[in-house]
Amino acid sequence: MINPYVNWVKDFEGWMAQGKRIVPGGMAVPEVAIEALPAPGGALLFSPHPDDECIVGALPLRLGREAGLPVTNIAVTLGSNRDRRAGRWAELRNACGFLRWGVQRAAPDGLEKISPKGRLEDPANWLNAVTAIRALLERCQPRVVFFPHVADWNGTHIGVHHLLMEALAGLPPAFECVVVETEFWAAMDTPNLMVESSVDDVADLVAATSLHVGEVQRNPYHLTLPAWMQDNVRRGGELVGGQGGAAPDFTFSALYRIRCWKRGEVRGLPLSGRTVAKGQSVRGWWADVQSAMAAI
Repeated sequence: MINPYVNWVKDFEGWMAQGKRIVPGGMAVPEVAIEALPAPGGALLFSPHPDDECIVGALPLRLGREAGLPVTNIAVTLGSNRDRRAGRWAELRNACGFLRWGVQRAAPDGLEKISPKGRLEDPANWLNAVTAIRALLERCQPRVVFFPHVADWNGTHIGVHHLLMEALAGLPPAFECVVVETEFWAAMDTPNLMVESSVDDVADLVAATSLHVGEVQRNPYHLTLPAWMQDNVRRGGELVGGQGGAAPDFTFSALYRIRCWKRGEVRGLPLSGRTVAKGQSVRGWWADVQSAMAAI
């Protein structure tokens, strides 16, 4: 029996080998991202570690490019290896500069002990971290914040979720913003938004991830990013589109849970559209999100 898929699968294997021959970081970076706080009304992407911003960055990238929303990555930590922190910060500035995003550290050397364990064992440090994040939110007045969902497996990812939720809870009642939870280490059970990415956007996310040179040299996870985004189409077709429904004709996508913070709590958004295709107007979709939040 001749299997018609053998050569097709071999091509996948060949593409991975071809990708491994591309030297990480061996491309020109338009500019290194400047460490600066953004003007009010933009997007803040809270990354547990340098590189998370690229992996979950499909929607922030489209909001910046297509809706004109300024995006700033907040590096919550710089990793647990102190000897790598300076290098990881330099790599992060390159990656954010490539994507035309701003970048800011939550603390000069990153926050420490941001995990469920650290939250319990060192409450004073945890309170200081919550205070730092709350001050960033108050100063920046973002229109949308991105951070991991509560079950994203990795301890720092879970810690960042709790950190943001506690910081939001400490803000004045008048503060409001769109809240978007991201996933990477563990899939969400209940995503409600599926965002398609174009080939150019995926290639830019791969390239930006590759600029975290010290990390991808030990594990070339930038090369598996497209496959992960393909699998998101399979999952999103059912989890977002409805069980048993036909999957949309997407090639690459990212899944999110979008809600809003209003009057001191997280609230659902009554959105009519839960998928955003690559040819769809993100500016129009974002206007619908703002209208939905205003109506609550």
